[in-house]
Amino acid sequence: MALNSAVTPDGGEIGRAQALQAQAAKIPTSVHMNPVLLKPSSDTGAQVILQGHSIGNLNAMDYHTYKPKAAKAVFDSFQILSQQYQSILVEGAGSPAEVNLRQGDIANMGFAEAVDCPVILIADIDKGGVFAHIVGTLACLSESERNRIKGFVINRFRGDIALLQGGLDWLETETGKPVLGVLPYLHGLHLDAEDAIASENAKSKTSQATFKVIAPLLPHISNHTDLDPLICHPHIDFQWVKHLEPIPPSDLVILPGSKSVGFDLNWLKSQGWETYLQKHLRYNGKLIGICGGLQMLGQHILDPLKMESEDCQITGLNLMPYSTEFKADKQLIQRTGTLNLSNPSPVVGYEIHQGITDFKHLTPAIHWTTGEQDGAISEDNQILVSYCHGLFDHPNALKSLLAWSGLNQTVYFDIEQQRETQLNRLADTLEAHLDWQKLNPILGITE
Repeated sequence: MALNSAVTPDGGEIGRAQALQAQAAKIPTSVHMNPVLLKPSSDTGAQVILQGHSIGNLNAMDYHTYKPKAAKAVFDSFQILSQQYQSILVEGAGSPAEVNLRQGDIANMGFAEAVDCPVILIADIDKGGVFAHIVGTLACLSESERNRIKGFVINRFRGDIALLQGGLDWLETETGKPVLGVLPYLHGLHLDAEDAIASENAKSKTSQATFKVIAPLLPHISNHTDLDPLICHPHIDFQWVKHLEPIPPSDLVILPGSKSVGFDLNWLKSQGWETYLQKHLRYNGKLIGICGGLQMLGQHILDPLKMESEDCQITGLNLMPYSTEFKADKQLIQRTGTLNLSNPSPVVGYEIHQGITDFKHLTPAIHWTTGEQDGAISEDNQILVSYCHGLFDHPNALKSLLAWSGLNQTVYFDIEQQRETQLNRLADTLEAHLDWQKLNPILGITE
């Protein structure tokens, strides 16, 4: 369940975290790595993505009825991957001890039982009560499920491991299962988030971070990883503006993507963003809208099929002269092209949206290599909008967009290079702190 997603080479949609795991393993992404993706549209409903493509919106109870069909897709995908790879690491969703969801489970112990795979229980000590979490989880499982758990990994430990040793010894005696490793807390680790906004800053603020960038933390924000290059950039002071927080002065405002554009648009208006943006532009501030943010900046959002809500038409922020209509078919496209700025630069990314926008006579923001165009730039050159997720990922595109926004002579910052550095840091930590003599037999490695 996540609102951060990516597009596979064959035009399917999977969770962003699963795409990152494929990158870490240096293999192509596939819809079979995330056969069921739930994209919440409300507290009780979600869009269901089955093997890369939407089958529609379901509420929680309807999804449980649909689970047998979802299970078939999960097991089919598992068989396809089993034929392609020697080993498969299966990530559970949530907790294996969710007894209220155990019947028909396809995301935790139910799947493990069905395919007969060993299980490693990973517990986050940073939350506190780690031994109670582990023992309590085991107590909620059936006997066969408990037997399936081969050991424990304790994650995000701070301090002297010697002070933890007594607890580790007790845990192994109490459960009869080994501790396979204790992983240290990695300060400043920044990798593509599965969904939640990280509470810890990706970088420490320095005297270099003088360019202020803000973005509203929308209730249904999606693909907020688009902003990671800005969050991590050493010259940028980035801030998410949360519910009821004062909106600070800024050089650049980003309106990010949304899974529920109409709801989040009304939320923006209730928080005072409409007035703020008008003043921001009046004083020559810059504004970028991505995907859902693009749609909000227009005159109207039309939803004749009632795909998002019962409102067939919603008035936008009216800062750009276009309207958007939601269509039944979702656009899922990987993209490469060139930014249409005074300093043209390559741009890479992907589109995930059901809204179709007629930009009319406006100057396009991007020229795709396919000959198509994307987005628009306002006549006064203060607003840029695009459907491209990953708009800031290419270092040259990032530099050009920041120069357009008013930040010149920035460092060459490559988010992809940083991502690889962080993945290697995490891999080195796992290699150093896991007990591979105990772990290799569980993984079927006999050397």
